[in-house]
Amino acid sequence: MSESDTVAHPAVFDRHTGHEQVVFCQDEGSGLKAIIAIYSTALGPALGGTRFHPYRSERDALDDALNLSRAMAYKAAITGLDLGGGKAVIIGDPEHDKTEALLRAYGRFVQSLGGRYLTACDVGTYVEDMDVVARECRYVTGRSVEHGGAGDSSVLTAYGVLQGMRAAADRVWGADGLRGRLVGVVGVGKVGRHLVRHLVESGARVVVTDVARERVALLTAAYPQVESVPDTDALVRLPLDVYAPCALGGALDDATVEVLQAAVVCGAANNQLAHPGLEKLLDERNILYAPDYVVNAGGLVQVADEIEGFDFGRAKKRVTGIYDTVSRIFQVAAEECVPPAVAADRMAERRMSAIGRLRGILLG
Repeated sequence: MSESDTVAHPAVFDRHTGHEQVVFCQDEGSGLKAIIAIYSTALGPALGGTRFHPYRSERDALDDALNLSRAMAYKAAITGLDLGGGKAVIIGDPEHDKTEALLRAYGRFVQSLGGRYLTACDVGTYVEDMDVVARECRYVTGRSVEHGGAGDSSVLTAYGVLQGMRAAADRVWGADGLRGRLVGVVGVGKVGRHLVRHLVESGARVVVTDVARERVALLTAAYPQVESVPDTDALVRLPLDVYAPCALGGALDDATVEVLQAAVVCGAANNQLAHPGLEKLLDERNILYAPDYVVNAGGLVQVADEIEGFDFGRAKKRVTGIYDTVSRIFQVAAEECVPPAVAADRMAERRMSAIGRLRGILLG
């Protein structure tokens, strides 16, 4: 296995991403090809999940790692955690390429960073995988309950999205704003299915879609009142009140925003805005956007709580606070005359700057 290195990759420096460190990891014997991106450690070690995905190219994998790690830094900052932001991506098909040897090789690379990066689950990885990674590495969260971890982080992720959606709905429609509203959910996997349950219990009307039709079939069997449509294009053209993207990133592009009738966008997917400027377009169309990295922070809170010794009640209480955080973002956005996405970034940056500055004070 080769040593992990900080690589001066042209894609990193040409884009002026501001990342502290990007590590390219390769182990030919196990087939491991991974990238670990550390955006910031101003508030503490960079925490972020490991995404296992069949990227079309190394450049696509790098772009994803860079974007996701930045979002993790902002997410930790605005949620009030003393953690920085990082993300890892493993290039490959998790259904065919994931092996014990590959995961353990990955764990050794994470260990080599000496605690600058803490890993956890993400798309394509599960608590059982983190248990394997932890056999080679101390810097792992999101582990199984059997090994002292918090278990599936999608539970509190979905609960946090509900809090953000409640805050947005209450701002638009007043108290109990979700009751009777039509919510369109794209993606009913790990997080989306839990979110649908919460929405049904909140009295919302729900319509869903997913590329994996078997997920939709299972969900509508469990909740007969939930409707489904064939694809995302059909869903976004419905007279929705709330649009909830809960699959992969880039859900909000120009074409989608142009036809979207929803008054609120709030979902679990990361990096929902396909390009800069869409936050302004949403604002111009009077569509209230709850920033993705804020409302989906429940999973981060859960795995961060695991570092102290996981307590579900304590973690859930903190995730409930996402309602107040999102409400505050809308208030700052109104006061500063900027879209909510810009307000959220400013609030996160202010905390990273103010608290990160204290690291310059030497302790005896």
